[in-house]
Amino acid sequence: MSESKPQDIYRETVFLPTTSFPMRGNLPKREPEILNGWESGKLDETLFAQAQGRDVFMLHDGPPYANGHLHIGHALNKILKDVINRAHRMAGYGIHYVPGWDCHGLPIEWKIEEEYRKRGQDKDSVPVLQFRAECRAYAQKWLDTQASEFRRLGVQAEWANRYATMDFSSEAAIAGEIGKFLLNGLLYRGLRPVMWSPVEKTALAEAEIEYRDHESTAIHVAFPFVTDPTPAHALQDVAAVIWTTTPWTIPANRAIAYGPDITYAVVRVDGVGEGAMLEPEARVLVAEDLIGSFCEAAGVTAHHVLYTLPGSALEGAVCAHPLRGQGYDFDVPLLPGEHVTTEAGTGLVHTAPAHGEDDFNLGRAHGLEITELVMDDGRYADWVPLFAGGHVFKAAEPVCQALAEAMQRAVTDGTAPCGLVARATLVHSYPHSWRSRAPIIYRATPQWFIRMDGEGHLRDRALAALDKVTFVPAQARNRLTSMVAGRPDWCISRQRAWGVPIAVFVEKRTGEVLRDADVMARIVAAFRAEGADAWYSSPASRFLGDGRNPDDYEQVFDIVDVWFESGSTHAFVLGHGDMKFPADLYLEGSDQHRGWFQSSLLESVGTRGVAPYRALVTNGFVLDEQGRKMSKSLGNVIAPQDVNDSMGADILRLWVMNSDTNEDLRIGKEILKQQGELYRRLRNTLRWLLGALDGFTEAERVPYAELPELERWVLHRMSELGGLVARAVETHEWVGVYPALHGFCAADLSAFYFDVRKDTIYCDGRSSLKRRAARTVLDYLHRCLCTWLAPVLVFTAEEAWLARPGNTESVHLQSFVDMPTEWNDPALGDRWAMLRGVRRIITTEIESARRGGMVKSSLQAALELPLSEAEAAQFEGVDWAELTIVSQAEVSIIAGAGSIYLGQDEAQEGTPHGIPTISVAEGHKCARCWKVLEEVGQDESHPELCLRCVDVVQGKA
Repeated sequence: MSESKPQDIYRETVFLPTTSFPMRGNLPKREPEILNGWESGKLDETLFAQAQGRDVFMLHDGPPYANGHLHIGHALNKILKDVINRAHRMAGYGIHYVPGWDCHGLPIEWKIEEEYRKRGQDKDSVPVLQFRAECRAYAQKWLDTQASEFRRLGVQAEWANRYATMDFSSEAAIAGEIGKFLLNGLLYRGLRPVMWSPVEKTALAEAEIEYRDHESTAIHVAFPFVTDPTPAHALQDVAAVIWTTTPWTIPANRAIAYGPDITYAVVRVDGVGEGAMLEPEARVLVAEDLIGSFCEAAGVTAHHVLYTLPGSALEGAVCAHPLRGQGYDFDVPLLPGEHVTTEAGTGLVHTAPAHGEDDFNLGRAHGLEITELVMDDGRYADWVPLFAGGHVFKAAEPVCQALAEAMQRAVTDGTAPCGLVARATLVHSYPHSWRSRAPIIYRATPQWFIRMDGEGHLRDRALAALDKVTFVPAQARNRLTSMVAGRPDWCISRQRAWGVPIAVFVEKRTGEVLRDADVMARIVAAFRAEGADAWYSSPASRFLGDGRNPDDYEQVFDIVDVWFESGSTHAFVLGHGDMKFPADLYLEGSDQHRGWFQSSLLESVGTRGVAPYRALVTNGFVLDEQGRKMSKSLGNVIAPQDVNDSMGADILRLWVMNSDTNEDLRIGKEILKQQGELYRRLRNTLRWLLGALDGFTEAERVPYAELPELERWVLHRMSELGGLVARAVETHEWVGVYPALHGFCAADLSAFYFDVRKDTIYCDGRSSLKRRAARTVLDYLHRCLCTWLAPVLVFTAEEAWLARPGNTESVHLQSFVDMPTEWNDPALGDRWAMLRGVRRIITTEIESARRGGMVKSSLQAALELPLSEAEAAQFEGVDWAELTIVSQAEVSIIAGAGSIYLGQDEAQEGTPHGIPTISVAEGHKCARCWKVLEEVGQDESHPELCLRCVDVVQGKA
């Protein structure tokens, strides 16, 4: 039988960590088990009951779209919301988080139409109610899928009480909100340009637009003057030249805008290059500041300025359309426009009132005809001369051809220039539909609008309401306020079928919309009972009631903008029971300044006079590791489901809270790998805490006043972190909180406090005050860390909490630890910052000795620490052997020496003393604690132990 080594004999007497909490998280397997445990234990119901009677914190959920699996942006946003809700709950608030879904709109219609196309079925032949039913079923399928995926991410919510915009009660509420705008006079029908998708055949909201590079044909076009108001007849035989990147709008031209304060020049062409459209002697009018760029574009090699005149001199001037004589025989007046600049073009702006906001406003101010030349699919109407039936996106060539022929006729006839002057290709940022990825056009159509100015003063009231809203980050305020200040009237109508109809009637005789509260009440009641399908299945008489002839009214079947729907969700989610209104917080991505944040604001202010939120938090977009947008073609998509299955949802949640969510975030395999390493450190911290607390009882607890200084410093650091968490709860500013918590675990605990106190915890006796004090602090640490981490590492914190004997109730039912004020001791914090600075110098010397082969571990070392008298006074009571984890330490006080460790105010002047020195400790190694001490061997009954260890194994300590 072999003899045991001395240390093996004493292994059972060392209090080594013992815990059931495993080193490896195995999160992909463990997390679903925890979720199942929460469900079987009815945790959600318990949390709901816990909220009763508490002050409510209300975060209203912005509805994701029920179409497809969740992407990483969904995960980011929902995790942020979940962290904030959980933290508020643990801070003592009642939480009623009702998740919601946006279920109507074009993307779902497209999916159903795709199925029709696959079957060769004509969509227009499908009854509208059947089509709506198929859309509803499709939305329900993805709503259920996304709800399951959100729950897998650890998101806690009142899932059984979720809302959806397609619920009958929701559709009724949305119709009721439309009715409020109808009755308060802010809803009107008007003809004005809106962003229109020829592919989707509907108007689009600003939030449905993305800007992409687009190649356009840019043209300069000459409009010959037919009326010259100048006294010197400066415009005789002259043509005004405009520049445009939308040749397809030339048929809709009805005016030319000029700047009254801009100086213009009549330029005579003296020489031209090869291929130029203008001939020598031709005379054109352009802005004086743009003569150079115009000549370059038009191929003019030599010119002479005949006249200069102020823009105001053009009042009363009239041009002919360049296609006059071919169905375009109207006058084209020159009109003053504030929007005209000399930044590009010619300083004369082509004006097509049906196809631009500035154009429309100018045309309306001067009584111009608003022509409807373009159909809903982007084709010219059959009555458009020369171009009937052609698509506007294919019109550049035929329009340029017609203009070139006009110019050739002018040259042949010897008249003023008329038609195409120059043509070029321009790549520029252009609006596209984010759904179809196709370019859009501005098109004047009869639409339903909510008035921003005039009666109701909605813009002014919305801006005033924003003054009372808190923005995180603060700079987001400027973005939303500028968008509200500059936006046009809100176009809320869409020419589609799957949505809530704008359930109003228009009197055919007068064209006036019917504003009748009783009619609206009947509509809302029908929708509440049968859903918005009632509008399609019921006769108009059901809603109009007795006394009105349905034949006298047009029933409107446009559906409402989905942004109006989602902006109305506060109306049917908040404001009843514990669901307080306004909400404390709305939290979404930065794109929602032009989307949900804005639509909710306008809807709420328009119907209730207040913003629906007290604070707005904005998160950035998610990019890949190289800062690129994610796309399947690049192969850089990170799906949350894949992260759950490979690493666990807690890793994804940790990534969110370790990121600067105020800015755009990056994610990829390497970044997730780094988060996995950070998670491992946090898990190891929790595991060591649990192991070191094995068997801890309340009888061990040491009062604060009796704690050693090191333990009081740890409590001070905990009070600082507790304050950091508390401030984040109140301000919603979470960036940096969890990196600070990780830093505390890694640097303050694992690399310092745990390291220093391992000897005490493992080797001191059960009754040792220092060991009891350390375990008292470890108990506080376990409680604090589990609750601080619980909002983020929802699964791991639960596992670590329940691994502690006696803890049977979920960590998510706990509150943050209330930090006693005595724990916060800034002076102690400063002192230990200084001591740790000295320690770092000493450990550097120890590491040098180890690398040089002098010692193999710090416990084989002896420390000699020279100090000045001032330093010795400052560091009084410090056990340097314990603090630096060496076996022996000797302090040498150098009389008259200058201080090197103290700040300027406390430092002692004189010649600086030397640095710490390391030598081999004299004595023998204790077989139990491994310290090298001369006292080892003094006790004959245990000659391999130091005296401290002898007392412990003999039961004396």
